[in-house]
Amino acid sequence: MNNVKSKPPTLGIIYGNRDFFPDQLVTEARADIAKVFSKFGIQAVQLGEASSKLGGVESHSDARKCAELFRKHAGEIDGVLVCLPNFGDEKGVADTLKLSQLNVPVLIQGYPDDLNKLSPARRRDSFCGKISVSNNLVQAGIKFTLTSKHVSHPTSDSFGRDLQQFMGVCRVVNGLKGVRLGAVGARPGAFNTVRYSEKILERHGISVTTVDLSEILGKATKLDANATAVKNKLAEINGYAPAPGVPSEKLLQMAKMGVVLTDWMDANYLDATAIQCWTSVQENYGCNVCTLMSMMSEKFLPSACEVDVTGVLTMYAMQLAGGTPAALVDWNNNYADDDEKCVLFHCGNWAKSFLPDIKISTAPILGSILGVENTYGALDGRTPAGPLTFGRLTTADAEGKIRAYVGEGELTNDKLDTFGNRAVAKIPRLQKLMQHVCKQGFEHHVVMTQSHSAAILAEAFGNYFGWEVHQHNVPQD
Repeated sequence: MNNVKSKPPTLGIIYGNRDFFPDQLVTEARADIAKVFSKFGIQAVQLGEASSKLGGVESHSDARKCAELFRKHAGEIDGVLVCLPNFGDEKGVADTLKLSQLNVPVLIQGYPDDLNKLSPARRRDSFCGKISVSNNLVQAGIKFTLTSKHVSHPTSDSFGRDLQQFMGVCRVVNGLKGVRLGAVGARPGAFNTVRYSEKILERHGISVTTVDLSEILGKATKLDANATAVKNKLAEINGYAPAPGVPSEKLLQMAKMGVVLTDWMDANYLDATAIQCWTSVQENYGCNVCTLMSMMSEKFLPSACEVDVTGVLTMYAMQLAGGTPAALVDWNNNYADDDEKCVLFHCGNWAKSFLPDIKISTAPILGSILGVENTYGALDGRTPAGPLTFGRLTTADAEGKIRAYVGEGELTNDKLDTFGNRAVAKIPRLQKLMQHVCKQGFEHHVVMTQSHSAAILAEAFGNYFGWEVHQHNVPQD
């Protein structure tokens, strides 16, 4: 299974060089990059100073050496940094990336010139060289990311922010390659909104494994309450959240179902699940699956309500971008007459990270028709003020493509007297966003993380996957 925190981040580095520029610029750049990488805990794969002239790439021969090194470490490299201490050799950079066949994100950085050092002894011309490198990569069909400033020193705050954002892009792009999703049961009959194209996802390297809900419930029913796996899962549930008033037999039911879900996920190497959370599980098994879904999401194995497969795909991408668990929520209510606030809600299965006052309870809405006694396992809790990134992926089936929107706002501590999992969000130009959501036919489900990572998602989705992305409150080029 993929994991947000599975290994230290690693970048391959190409130091572009031109032989008629001062060589010491490359040596200085290596020292600058080493300092920055140490600060952010990034490992480097780069030519040694003896492998080529000072470890730079300024010829096809150097490119072949660097590409061979990158291929050798292909399983470790998350992305490539192209560092231009001077104009650089655009063919050498392009040849390295083509020959390495890494297919990972690429960040291009160019050094700024000092107005007092434009003599041949210190002149860089990276401002110009970066354009040439970019031109060659466009010709070769290689996707790349640019720094926010055209040229920036590696030790600057600006580049530090760019580098951290780029590492997020690498996590999303690499994490979504070959991601395996599980669909447990059929979507609720009344929910056409969560329909999607499995074939479109497959074309983009995203696979879906299905199982009938009856198989999960049947196996859970047959499990012995004294089985070690069941006892361990029950202890995990009891340690996860308080459950005042929840009957012990309901907690045991949850534990049995949790064991079966875990076994099925492990057997199929799944990274995330979308589950038929009503009404069959309540009618035929007698509890809610919300607590189990919350526990999985907290472990970065996100689980979405109502068999929302593209919803859980969004959860998976957004946890990679923000480095925090994700939650699938409803765009549920207006907040009084404030046009920039709304209520986010589900009944509820949000990861514990969102709920400092978490407790296992019932689902009053489902309970009104299914019997409250059959809905133990839903969570109750309020998400406090903090950062907010929201987003959504969907398959535009009639157009044969994947579409997305992302944006940022804030979660607030405004008064909210209700049940379930809930939050108040403040989003600038919310009314405009809701018009976009409705006109483009997006689902009523949206995903949130407690982060500000929309730019990472927009870059990964739009640039590297070629999906249609709307970034709210950012002008569309």
